[in-house]
Amino acid sequence: MSDISFSTVCNWLKFKHLVLIETLARTRNMHAAAQHMNLSQPAVSKMLREIERLLGFDVFERLPRNMPPTALGEHVVRYAQIALNDASKFVDQISSLREGGHGFLKVGAIFAATAVVLPEAIVQLKARWPLLSIEVVEQTSDHLMEMLDDKKLDLAVARYTNENQQQVYDFQALAPEPFCMVVNSRHPLTELAQTSLQALGNWPWILYPLGTPIRARMEQAFAKAGIPTPKNTIDTISMQTFLQVLQAGPMIAMLPASMAQPHLDSGLLKVLNTPLKLAPQDYGILTRRGEPLLGAASEFAEILLANARLAHQ
Repeated sequence: MSDISFSTVCNWLKFKHLVLIETLARTRNMHAAAQHMNLSQPAVSKMLREIERLLGFDVFERLPRNMPPTALGEHVVRYAQIALNDASKFVDQISSLREGGHGFLKVGAIFAATAVVLPEAIVQLKARWPLLSIEVVEQTSDHLMEMLDDKKLDLAVARYTNENQQQVYDFQALAPEPFCMVVNSRHPLTELAQTSLQALGNWPWILYPLGTPIRARMEQAFAKAGIPTPKNTIDTISMQTFLQVLQAGPMIAMLPASMAQPHLDSGLLKVLNTPLKLAPQDYGILTRRGEPLLGAASEFAEILLANARLAHQ
């Protein structure tokens, strides 16, 4: 196996090689990859052999029906995807700036942030950068951090979901995210001054899906209270589904207070008084460690932090 040096990779590796790696990883087929790249199959095969000769190992397995990445090849594919995502964003930014625009900003956020801190900050940023194109992606914290890793986001407004993430991302807290247990205004439990833990298990629930950070925290809350996690459930991350199903039937849900508040104010939902509680957790600005924000992204983060300081006064 030949040694790989940084200078060799810089002098030899080209974007067309990364495109081949990414395309072949998606299609798992040499013929399909050649069609996608508008090249002949022998040309693609030759290019792949050159890449593997440079690296000193097979990037893809040669199986009868497909070509999955090898164990080492998975790392090469991952690098190709990140590099191409970064290059695509660079081209979009430069094209926008050349045409007189202010570029692009892509922000990811959890549901609580899109309801509370993001709208005002976006309005303020647009006042300063009128031609800036802003895209907001609403997802769970884990998915947003994956998008940060892949350089599909400039920054995220989310929360840590485990301690190891503190080594990978920089975090600046904005606000706590309190939760409340809600039902529709017609639910029989609204007639009780206090809902017992046992009564909670007698009704269907809407929960965040298994594997999401909020679901894990809810299961810990159930265990701490000494009651089993409900079995009669609907699992979703869609806030619209949460609200519509709550209105349609006698369900129970634990929702971010910021999302529930407008519906509590209108009388459509009511909060249950119960011993089961979910402790608030801070959410904030998450960025890739060691990569300072630039331009509009940096200014957007400053606006978010300034607004958070005013809200805490």
